[in-house]
Amino acid sequence: MTISSDSPAQNTDPAISYRTIDLRGQRLSLAGLRAAVPRARHQTVADAEQKVTDIITAVRSRGFAALSEFARAFDGVEQEHPRVPGDALRAALENLDPGVRAALEESISRARRFADGQRPANIDVELGEGAVVSQNWVPVSRVGLYVPGGLAVYPSSVVMNVVPALAAGVASIALASPPQKDFGGLPHPTILAAAALLGIDEVYAIGGAQAIAAFAYGVPAADPDEALEPVDVVTGPGNIFVSTAKRLVKGVVGIDSEAGTTEIAILADSSARPSLVAADLISQAEHDPKAASVLITDSVDLAEAVRAELDVQAGLTKHSARVKEALSGPQSGVVLVDDLEQGIAACDAYAAEHLEIMTADAPAVAARIRNAGAIFVGDYSPVSLGDYCAGSNHVLPTSGTAAFSSGLNVTTFLRAIQVVNYSKPALEKVSGHIVSLAGAEDLPAHGEAVTARFAGND
Repeated sequence: MTISSDSPAQNTDPAISYRTIDLRGQRLSLAGLRAAVPRARHQTVADAEQKVTDIITAVRSRGFAALSEFARAFDGVEQEHPRVPGDALRAALENLDPGVRAALEESISRARRFADGQRPANIDVELGEGAVVSQNWVPVSRVGLYVPGGLAVYPSSVVMNVVPALAAGVASIALASPPQKDFGGLPHPTILAAAALLGIDEVYAIGGAQAIAAFAYGVPAADPDEALEPVDVVTGPGNIFVSTAKRLVKGVVGIDSEAGTTEIAILADSSARPSLVAADLISQAEHDPKAASVLITDSVDLAEAVRAELDVQAGLTKHSARVKEALSGPQSGVVLVDDLEQGIAACDAYAAEHLEIMTADAPAVAARIRNAGAIFVGDYSPVSLGDYCAGSNHVLPTSGTAAFSSGLNVTTFLRAIQVVNYSKPALEKVSGHIVSLAGAEDLPAHGEAVTARFAGND
């Protein structure tokens, strides 16, 4: 993409309808801020829920037959079985562009180093002589990783899903990505090549909510070798149907977060460079017409300069129509605030998937943010870096869910198991307390289970 200077040239294309939300002079509560910041008004979860429920029911009841019907209806391909043959994976890697392979290898290397550093240590806590409580981190047995298709190709999402699962020690990994009519009903070859590069050989050409259902419940087959075994955890980004499916199967399986259509928020002041702010807003708008690109600033001059830059840069980028639609949607816009304090409050209310800080003393400002999937600090840490080669993970919570959930990481694939190991004297020391608390809760058998150990000469 061509990035113009901070003094944009004239552009004859119609201006983007990048709306303004003016919060200046208003003392809004958290609820008020959450209601005020831009959000999509296209399709709600409630709209998608019945469709997704029907898809899940069909997959559970009719298995591969239902998956074949969905592949025909949604992807325009005929499918006998969704598993990708091993020779297709090997051929995709052999034919991968050397430059793309080198980039993937670098991305994998950085992601692996960060993931390896995330693994928490097991702990043993001695609470008294002979009284030890431990916490051991144990990987789940099997995971299902989803890589979206749609308007772009996402080999980077293969990396982001697979690397932390491998770092956690997961033994069985399955990956699904939508079948592509242009590639004989298989996922895009770059997706297959990335999977092969990471040693993943169980790959399925299944898209959307049906992939999540297949992972969660499994798909039996007369030949056990052809069955798709259920998983313990499902991860990966996707559209509203994928996010809704993950929500509906949560409890049957674990999920990472509801990672839906991408979003970026930028907190900027008058020191920010308009050209860079605009370029970064456009970089995420490029994903999808429903992508969200939000600028939060206390500088009217910056807002106007960014608006002018958007008109120029959006007209020069490859996916101009898509970008302009995203920037003109209700999910995008500039939020004007009184000062940095209100700007930080607005950021926490928005809880962005990606939050860039382009202010004076950006590291100090970033340290004050509490709600974000990932924070990108300063001019040289754009979201695009995180998408590919920062080492961080780009599978992040969207739609405000970063207020209570985290991005994909090693602990997504781990369970903390507590181990209690008391000796007889250590138990005897607290036995009176146990009996007292059991009585207070009217559960006397709890206390009796302890005193029974000290009756007689056992």
